[in-house]
Amino acid sequence: MTRREVADLLGLPEEAAARALEAFAATLRAAGLGFEVEAVAGGYRLVVPPPLSAHLSPLLAPPALPPLSAAALEVLAVIAYRQPVTRAEIEAMRGGSAGTVMTLQERELVKVVGRSGAVGQPLLYGTTERFLLEFGLTGLDALPPLEGADFSHLLRG
Repeated sequence: MTRREVADLLGLPEEAAARALEAFAATLRAAGLGFEVEAVAGGYRLVVPPPLSAHLSPLLAPPALPPLSAAALEVLAVIAYRQPVTRAEIEAMRGGSAGTVMTLQERELVKVVGRSGAVGQPLLYGTTERFLLEFGLTGLDALPPLEGADFSHLLRG
């Protein structure tokens, strides 16, 4: 919550609300209840102290998704290296991919980033921030180079 939201919630001026929250944080620490108030980016959040987080994280983590199929990884690679790219361009390179693109969208690895200027204005797909996080990339420029890769020979017609 932001400092202003805390003040509004408590019906106090911001400075008084900040002092009240600091007192609450001290009470939590002293009581050893397993929660702490942490000041972040002009606001506050309730957190679990680091010694407990190691034990709680596995319990609170969402269930792991099954690994992506080889076909899904191929489609994801096409999108990552060629973005923004239309579904027709993906299918021309990879074959039937409609369901695969939807799966990648559901997993928040790809998203619609715009529309092409081509006839019918097809959707353009690109990767998401989650894609970068999942694959440990700092940005698209961190993708491994494709030595001499030329996608043109994969295009049909």
